[in-house]
Amino acid sequence: MEKKTPLYENHVAWKGKIVPFAGYLLPVQYETGVIKEHMAVREDCGLFDVSHMGEVRLTGKDALVNIQHLVTNDCSKMVAGQAKYSPMCNEEGGVVDDLLVYKLEEESYLIVVNAANKEKDVNWMKAHITGEAELSDVSEEYAQLALQGPKAEQILEKICDKSKIPQKYYTFTNECVLTGGISCLVSRTGYTGEDGFELYCSPDSVGALWELLLKEGKEFGLIPCGLGARDTLRLEAAMPLYGHEMDDTISPLEAGLAFAVKLARQEDFIGKEALQKKGEPSVTRVGLEVTGRGIIREHCSIMADGKKIGESTSGTHCPYLGKAVAMALVQKEYAVLGTVVEADIRGRLVEAKVCSLPFYKRSLG
Repeated sequence: MEKKTPLYENHVAWKGKIVPFAGYLLPVQYETGVIKEHMAVREDCGLFDVSHMGEVRLTGKDALVNIQHLVTNDCSKMVAGQAKYSPMCNEEGGVVDDLLVYKLEEESYLIVVNAANKEKDVNWMKAHITGEAELSDVSEEYAQLALQGPKAEQILEKICDKSKIPQKYYTFTNECVLTGGISCLVSRTGYTGEDGFELYCSPDSVGALWELLLKEGKEFGLIPCGLGARDTLRLEAAMPLYGHEMDDTISPLEAGLAFAVKLARQEDFIGKEALQKKGEPSVTRVGLEVTGRGIIREHCSIMADGKKIGESTSGTHCPYLGKAVAMALVQKEYAVLGTVVEADIRGRLVEAKVCSLPFYKRSLG
């Protein structure tokens, strides 16, 4: 039986279309529809309930030692108030999950994991923790909102002391008190390809925060957004999704996440030896722009030279770009920009060409 986030009644009141997702009942869209929600985030701002995500606290003298062993990125130089993205690998070099590490203070970290993997991740981490460190699943202590879009900061300034708003991407302010006395961790992060914030607060206060943001953000075009727009936005920005671009059998190097895999660092991490032994990946993640008629979804065979060269991992029609695109894992020799391929969509071959990633990148102008 699916769980409800603390905002379930708010979604119903805002006429969200509720669907089961990752063990929760969540809105896939509201009356506005996916396209309008997508465009709001690109042009104004959107508000998402992401309370289904999992949170894990790791504390103790050996907390950092354990993080360095669990994740592929290098967290050794993190300072309090900094966040870092990283895959977490198994012994074969496949991805257990991708996650965010928040350094709260010395010897204290918050790790945010994907909802569908929460139980698996917690069990995996607990099985590999050593020394003086304590790991606990604190997901029930947190609710999470994502305020995403070019006007996100203007909206946040209405309910938050401007000096408390994190200015750099992947930084955060802990225990930030908002209008009405709501205490939050305010993080300048997101999963849409836009500027924005993720706000972590107690489940008891998230309903008030949801309504406060929608009220104060109305003049800036803020609307509630569902899972549908969250997926089209992340795909348009070419952000990988666990279970699509990576899984327990796909390495982070194959998934195009080499920037977050520090093989040169001195410490061993789980999967490091396997990744080194495999060497340069023979397959890689690419972008595909559909030039034929059709939309390439996940699990379509990608063909070239009369043979299968890979498989699509995600695909959709992008509302902002106004065209159909997909991501795929293909043999490296076919990853050259402009290479013409075909996707087998239920027995029909649809032409596409390899293009650069991301499909969309936010203008900083």
